[in-house]
Amino acid sequence: MPATRSTLLRRGLAAVAALPLLTLAACGYGSEAKDEPAAQKVAAGAEKIDGLDSVKIGYFGNLTHGTALVGVNQGYFQKALGATKASYQVFNAGPSEIEALNSGSIDIGWIGPSPAINGYTKSDGKNLRIVGGSASGGVKLVVNPAKIKSLKDVKGKRIATPQLGNTQDVALLNWISEQGWKVDAESGKGDVSVIRTDNKVTPDAYKSGSIDGAWVPEPTASKLVAEGAEVLLDESDLWPGKKFVITNIIVSQKFLTEHPKAVEAVLKASIDINKYINANPDEAKAAANAQLKADSGKDLPAEILDPAWKSIQFTDDPLAATLNSEAEHAVKAGLLEDPLLDGIYDLAPLNKVLRAAGEPTVDDAGLGVK
Repeated sequence: MPATRSTLLRRGLAAVAALPLLTLAACGYGSEAKDEPAAQKVAAGAEKIDGLDSVKIGYFGNLTHGTALVGVNQGYFQKALGATKASYQVFNAGPSEIEALNSGSIDIGWIGPSPAINGYTKSDGKNLRIVGGSASGGVKLVVNPAKIKSLKDVKGKRIATPQLGNTQDVALLNWISEQGWKVDAESGKGDVSVIRTDNKVTPDAYKSGSIDGAWVPEPTASKLVAEGAEVLLDESDLWPGKKFVITNIIVSQKFLTEHPKAVEAVLKASIDINKYINANPDEAKAAANAQLKADSGKDLPAEILDPAWKSIQFTDDPLAATLNSEAEHAVKAGLLEDPLLDGIYDLAPLNKVLRAAGEPTVDDAGLGVK
């Protein structure tokens, strides 16, 4: 049965979906350096996977995409793909990454749950599959302590989220609803003023006093703390077991069908990366920060990097039950129209790789392909 077409984010998402991909000319992202790093070089004698010349991988320059950052920096993806070239694109918005997946500009991507849900439902379940997990946590409500001293003080204040209908926006709207307060989801007006502000701008907005706080992912949350804000709420505390999906791995259905060995290779790399991150947090943190600098020209100072990295859990489990809950929150907020998510997951490739590695398999919460 085809998925119900989403009417998510009737004006805001449509506008954001038109954002262009970050390109070399605009931001230096997605480039191949003239002096190629050793980690990106194809090993002598390696063979191509599935006969592919390249596999195109997308991710965000966020610490919640740390698996991808470390994997690029340390050469995990290239090693797993053999003589098939790993190429990369860095994005700043979920809709543009979904657009790239649909057009074939990327094959596989690291992305947040809301863009994955949106992309799946808007295509009637035809464009993508979630094939793995990557990260949990790393999202906080940080506030100006002079204006907000307790959760009840959030009422009447101006709280920023990164984008209308994005994962943090939905989480804030759901939390506001649970307090018994009212907000019009689309305009952001109500008992709390929800201000949609790009994460790059949010620290300046906080310094200028135009917002009183923000519900944001890392490292933006820790950047605000460095400016004098305080953590009022860690979103992990709102979820069973303190775990909720913040980053998944998606793949185009066409690529998954035609090149399953390549997908398995990337998933094996992801599992190896997460194992490395969890065993070597300081080295992994440094690698992620080095990749941020390589992609954007700027790394993060220790006072921001250290607390941000500590708040993120890296996991192979896509935490499927929490994705379903996040979809329900979007429906309740009026941003999503009763989605049918059956088939959004195909975890067979991941579980195959996990079994081969002697690791426990993961569950799709009943939302897998039949």
